[in-house]
Amino acid sequence: MTGWREGLERFLATDPRDVGCDEAMGVLHLYVELLASGVDAAAHYPGLASHLAACGPCAEDADGLLAAVRDRPN
Repeated sequence: MTGWREGLERFLATDPRDVGCDEAMGVLHLYVELLASGVDAAAHYPGLASHLAACGPCAEDADGLLAAVRDRPN
C-alpha cells in the first residue's frame, strides 16, 4: 500500500491554485513568451506556475518550449 499512500499524500498536498494539465497546455505558450521576455510569468499565471511546480511532464514541455522560443531567430 505504499504506492497508494504516496499517491494520496501527493494529491492532498496539491496546491489549490493548480490549474491542471488541460488548462496549463491552453496558456503555456503565453506563459513561456512572458518568461522569454523577462516578465514574472508566475505573477500573471499563478495557477500555471503552481501546476508546473507539481507536474513533471508539463514542466518538461514548458522547458522545451522556452528553449525553442529563446533559440528562434529575431
